[in-house]
Amino acid sequence: MAGIAVAVVGALLQTADGSTELRLERAEEETSRLRSQIDSLRSELRDAQADLKRLAEEVALGASTRPLLQGTGELSVTAPTPDLEVDEEQTPTEAMTEIMSLARARFNKGISQPRNRIMLEVLGTPRSTKTVNCSGVTQPRLKSLLETRQVGPIRVTMLKPALESLGRIVAKLKESEPEIHDALGTAGALCARLIRGSSSSWSNHSWGTAIDLKLQGRLDGFGDGGTQFGLLLLAELFNEEGWFWGATYNREDSMHFEVGVETLRKWQAEGKL
Repeated sequence: MAGIAVAVVGALLQTADGSTELRLERAEEETSRLRSQIDSLRSELRDAQADLKRLAEEVALGASTRPLLQGTGELSVTAPTPDLEVDEEQTPTEAMTEIMSLARARFNKGISQPRNRIMLEVLGTPRSTKTVNCSGVTQPRLKSLLETRQVGPIRVTMLKPALESLGRIVAKLKESEPEIHDALGTAGALCARLIRGSSSSWSNHSWGTAIDLKLQGRLDGFGDGGTQFGLLLLAELFNEEGWFWGATYNREDSMHFEVGVETLRKWQAEGKL
C-alpha cells in the first residue's frame, strides 16, 4: 500500500509540474504579444502626435491663405480682390491654375487609399534602412520593377505598371485638354523615405506608385482646402485608371495621386508585380 501511495503521489506531482510549465509558457507568450502591441501603439501615438503638431501649424497659418467662396454648386472660384481689374477674356492657360473648391464626394468612388500595411504586404519594404530624406530603393525585387520613362511632357521613375497607366492618362489628357497637357509638370515621383513627421510609416512615393503634379510650374497649395482647376480635370482621368486623389485627405493634398488598393491587387493577380 505504501509503495502504491508513493507511486500515485509521484505521478500527481509530475502532472502538476507539467501543467504549471504549460501555463507559464502560455503566460510568457501572452506577455510577449501584449508587449509587441504596446510598442505598436506607442509608435502610432507618436505618429498621431506629429500629425497634431502639423495640423496646429496649418491652423496657425490659415489666416494667411486666400478664402474660398462657399458656392452651392460643385465648383466655385475664389473671390477676386476688389481693387484689381479682372480680365474678362481670360485664356484657358490662365484659368487652369485658378483655385476652386470641390465636392469631395465626386472623387475616389470605389477606390481605396493604399495604407502602409497593404503596400508592405504587396511590395515589401522599399529600403533596408529608414530615412526622412529622398533615397534610393534597396530592395532587389522592387528595384527590378522600376523604370524611368518620358511620359508626355514629364520624365519620371515609377513602377512599370504605374508608368503604363500614367501613359494612358496623359494620352487622354492630350486629346481632351491639350493646354493642360502641355503645361503639365511634376514635383516628384519615386522617393524612398518616411512620411514627414513619422518614425515608422513609409511614403507611397517609396514604391514608385505615387506622383505629385504641377501646372505651369505652380504647385497647388498644401492643406489650404483649395484645388487648381486643372487638377480637378486631371483627377477624373486618374480616378478612371484606379488612382486615389490626395485632395480628399483630411489634410488636402491636391497635387498628389497614388495607385489605389484595388488597382494594386489587380496588377498583383495579373502577375505584374
